[in-house]
Amino acid sequence: MPEVSEDQRRTYVGLYVLKLLDLAPEDGGLAMPVLLPHALAAFEPALERLAVEGLVHIDRKLGEYRLTPLGIERLGVHIDEAEGYIDAFDDMEVPQMLAVLRQRNVDPMRVRFLWGWYQGEYDDPILFQQRRGSAEIETDWAAYIQSDAFYAAIAEDLLE
Repeated sequence: MPEVSEDQRRTYVGLYVLKLLDLAPEDGGLAMPVLLPHALAAFEPALERLAVEGLVHIDRKLGEYRLTPLGIERLGVHIDEAEGYIDAFDDMEVPQMLAVLRQRNVDPMRVRFLWGWYQGEYDDPILFQQRRGSAEIETDWAAYIQSDAFYAAIAEDLLE
C-alpha cells in the first residue's frame, strides 16, 4: 500500500479545505470561522498553514477565513492537474495506469487523491465510508479526512 508522508497529508488536507472555502454552501462549501466550532477544529493547523502560505486570509468583518487570489490560483492549478490525470487515465485499468505513473515518476497516491477530490468523491466523508463498506463509520469527518483510515481507503484503489 502506498505510504502518505506527513507533508503529503498536510497538502491533501489543505486542498480539501481550499475546496470547502471555494464552493458555495449549496454546492458543498463551508464557511470557516476564525473561532472554529468543535466539528471543524481538526482543520485549524491546515488553515494556519494555508494562511502562512498566503492562500487564505482572515476577513475581519466576517470573522472567517477566505481564499486569497493566490489561493484561487492554486486551486486552478490543482484542478488542471486533476483533469489532466482523468483525461490521461480514465480508460485505463489500474495496473496499466500504475505502470505509466512509474515510468513518469508520478506518485500514484497524488493522482488518486486529486482524482477523487476533483470528482467530489470525498465531499461527504461519511458517505465515502459507507460506500466502501466501513465497519465503523467515523462521524468526526474533519478528523477522518486526516486519518490513516482515509488514506488507506484511497490506497485500496491502487492495488494491482
